[in-house]
Amino acid sequence: MGKRYKKESKRKTGARWKKVLLIIIIIILVLLAITAGIATYFVADKLGKIQKEDIDETQIGISEEANKALSGYRNIALLGIDSRADDYGVGNRSDCIIIASINQKTKDIKLISVYRDTYLLLDEKGTERLDKVTHAYSYGGAQNTLKALNTNLDLNISEFVTVNFDAVIEIVDAVGGVSINIDSSELQYINQYIDELIKTSGKSAKHITKTGKQTLTGVQAVAYSRIRYTAGGDYKRTERMRTVIEAVLAKAKTLGIGQLNKVADTILPKIRTNISSGEILSLLPSVASFNIGDSMGWPYETKGITLDRWYGVPVNLEANVKKLHQEAFGQTDYEPSAKVKEISNQIIKKTGYK
Repeated sequence: MGKRYKKESKRKTGARWKKVLLIIIIIILVLLAITAGIATYFVADKLGKIQKEDIDETQIGISEEANKALSGYRNIALLGIDSRADDYGVGNRSDCIIIASINQKTKDIKLISVYRDTYLLLDEKGTERLDKVTHAYSYGGAQNTLKALNTNLDLNISEFVTVNFDAVIEIVDAVGGVSINIDSSELQYINQYIDELIKTSGKSAKHITKTGKQTLTGVQAVAYSRIRYTAGGDYKRTERMRTVIEAVLAKAKTLGIGQLNKVADTILPKIRTNISSGEILSLLPSVASFNIGDSMGWPYETKGITLDRWYGVPVNLEANVKKLHQEAFGQTDYEPSAKVKEISNQIIKKTGYK
């Protein structure tokens, strides 16, 4: 995370950070919160608000080996795209990518953030090229993003949820705010983000004046999630996104039907997914036992490089994928696929980073 990266980041608008909080809300509202203790007919009615999108599952890069090795895990890609309107099509970037990995046996959910600038092998209209993983959606939508994740990380993701950022502030406000601990380094930056959000959202919000655990409104929580210039840079910012999401989950579990109804009406129309209502309803019996446990950022080891633009290079891809399977899926004897090793070598050849 060098100075060059910071300079590039400063040139970007703040807009792409307004939608990242939505990513795990799907887990809260669709797989967890709105189903907890609520009648099936009510849930079915709400799920009808979600937009459905079909994909070709033969074109998402899942190998037979990955399917077999990860059969005990349901991995869902949660994508936050950089569109403002009701636009989920090709041309938008998935500026936030989180894999929600559900252990089918233990019901534990791990949240794996894949950094948007990660240098991976993508498919651009039938041509393979090394590029930022955020561009996979731009080249071919959710289907192409799944292909990039499965091909480069040896995964079995066939389900996705896509959201844009329109409802982020409203969602946090709908659950009555979230409890977040603000430290002194974050206090230095959060109010400038709050001021920016007030201008762009038209919502009012107070400045944060103290450190410590406190309840944040929608504007304040989104501002917190956008902080990136403390120690840890982009990686710490991604951690803040997960922190807010987990706080929303904790709050959502305490809400009554009326409040959950309001939250559902806010978020569900802004969701696009290939998960059927029937599939979601089938999770009802086990919803109460779901638990969000570990969260992590991937790749573990990266090194920045500027080619035509700045990239975060996994150093190296093979080692990062191996560690992911060991830590996220308990595969202590895991050996990366021949395809991952091939891509890893391509990246080394292109960047010189071994």
